[in-house]
Amino acid sequence: MVVADKDKNPNSKRVAFLQRVRRVGPFPLMAMAMAALLAALWAGLLRLGWALPLLQPTLPMSHGPLIIGGFLGTVIGVERAVALGRPWAYLGPLLTGLGGLALLIGMTGLPGPLLITLGSLMLVVVFGLILRLQLAPFTVTMALGALLWLVGNLLWLFGWPVYQIVLWWLGFLTLTIAGERLELNRVLRLSGKVQQLFQLAVAIFLVGLAVTLFHLDSGMRLAGVGLVALAGWLLRYDIARYTVRKTGLTRFIALCLLTGYVWLGLGGLLALFYGGVTAGLAYDASLHTVFLGFVMAMIFGHAPIIFPAVLGKPMNFSSLFYSHLALLHLSLLLRVGGDLMIWLPARQWGGLLNVVAILVFMANTVRAVHQATRDASPKKIASPSRL
Repeated sequence: MVVADKDKNPNSKRVAFLQRVRRVGPFPLMAMAMAALLAALWAGLLRLGWALPLLQPTLPMSHGPLIIGGFLGTVIGVERAVALGRPWAYLGPLLTGLGGLALLIGMTGLPGPLLITLGSLMLVVVFGLILRLQLAPFTVTMALGALLWLVGNLLWLFGWPVYQIVLWWLGFLTLTIAGERLELNRVLRLSGKVQQLFQLAVAIFLVGLAVTLFHLDSGMRLAGVGLVALAGWLLRYDIARYTVRKTGLTRFIALCLLTGYVWLGLGGLLALFYGGVTAGLAYDASLHTVFLGFVMAMIFGHAPIIFPAVLGKPMNFSSLFYSHLALLHLSLLLRVGGDLMIWLPARQWGGLLNVVAILVFMANTVRAVHQATRDASPKKIASPSRL
C-alpha cells in the first residue's frame, strides 16, 4: 500500500500543477496583452496627429507590431494553450507578451522582434500537435495562418519594411478567423464543392502573398482578389446568415460576423484597386478596413464566448454590447471616408472614435463579467423572521 501511495503521489501533484496553470496562467498573459493594446491605441493616435505625450520615441513605429504581436498574437496563443491543455503551450503567449512589453518600453534592437518571432514559432509548434490530433480543413487553415505569422515575423526580424510584411500578419489573422468559422460551420454539412470554393479563395490569397516578395503591386492585387473571394464565401455560407434571425447574444454575434465580412471584402477591393501602396491615406484605408473592421468585429463577437472559456469567469450578455459595435462601424466609415476623400479631419476624428469604440468594448466587457460574477455569488439565506 505504501508503494502504491508513492506511485499515485507524483501523478496527483502533476494534476494539481496542471489545474493551477490552467486557472492562474492566462491572467498575467492577458494583462500583458491588454497593456500592448492600450499602448498600440496610444501610438495610433500619435500617428493620426493627435497632440498626446510621446511617452517614448519608438512608440509610434511600434503601433502595428504591438497590435498584432503583443495583443492579438498573445490572446490567440492563450486561447490555443487553454484549448490544448498543455502547460508548455503557454510559453508562446508568454514570449509574445514579453516582446510586446519590450516594444512598449522602447527597448531598441532585437529583443522585441525576437521574442515575438519565437512566440509565433511556438504557435506553429502548437498547431503541429493539433494537426496530429485532428487533421481537418479547418485545423489546416488555422495552422497556415500561424505559419504566415511566423514568416512575416522572420521577415520583420531580418529588417524587411513593415509595408512589405504587413500582409503576412493580415493573413495570420484572416486565416485564423476563417479556420474557426469553417470549424463552426460543420453543422451545416457543406458540400465538397462549397468547401473547394473556400480552399480556392485561400489559395488565391496565398499565391498573392508569395508574389509580394518579388513584386509588391501584383501580389497585393492578387491577394485582394483572394480576400474578396473569402469574404464572399463567408457571407454566403457562414451559419451567421441563419443565426442572425435569433435573439440575444446569438443575434449579436451574427451581426458582428456579417458586418465584419463586409469590411473584409472592402479591404480586398481596396487592395485590388490600389495595389502595392507603401504609405499614405490609401494604405491606411486598405489596412484598417481589415484590421479594425473585420478583425475587431470578430473580437467583439467572439469575446462573450472566448473570455469566459479562457479566464474561467462568467459573462452576461447586455444590449449595451451594440454600442461598441455600432461605434466601431460608424467611426471606421468616417475614418476610411476621410482617407479616400483626402479629408484629414474626418480621418483624424474617425481614428479617435475607433479608439473610443475599443475602450467602450473593454468597459462593457468588464461590466458584463462583474455582473455575471455578482449574479453567480451564493444567495443569502432568508432568516425565519422574513419567511
